[in-house]
Amino acid sequence: MTERGALRVRLEQLAREVAKFGAVGALGTLVNFSVSNLLWHTTDLQAVRANVIATVVAIAFNYVGFRYFTYKDRDKSSRTKELTLFLVFSAVGLVIENGVLYAAIYGFDWDSPLQRNIFKFVGIGIATCFRFWSYRTWVFKALPARETVARAESFLDGGSTAVAPKEKRPAGRGTR
Repeated sequence: MTERGALRVRLEQLAREVAKFGAVGALGTLVNFSVSNLLWHTTDLQAVRANVIATVVAIAFNYVGFRYFTYKDRDKSSRTKELTLFLVFSAVGLVIENGVLYAAIYGFDWDSPLQRNIFKFVGIGIATCFRFWSYRTWVFKALPARETVARAESFLDGGSTAVAPKEKRPAGRGTR
């Protein structure tokens, strides 16, 4: 495969990954906004506390979507490590998202329902960029490409990438 062809394949794979990540993320965002607005309008919780609860609910929803849809073909050998890393990076995203909302409400006194939702959206956007990078880099690691595995195996078998010639059989003998 040419270098240009390989680049095209990688870009197509990345586009599919971004689309799947976006689909799960969009549903998670809908869950996040629904829960936060429900809590803001039906409880006496402070805005950021209610938003933290909504973000945690969305994180649980997103893990299922990412593991079983977006990254279903990725390495599944260490689920405990995967879940731990997912929760750590999700917590960082939670801090980013809620930090933006906190700054808007308590730093600038922008606390109307519309302002809350605008800054919640901004926080989710910034946190999503971080999450996409961290999840694909550290949490849902790609399995090695077949070509890479074949090259590694041939290196371990003696360094030659050529296929050994077929064994010649004496004339008149069939195969069993």
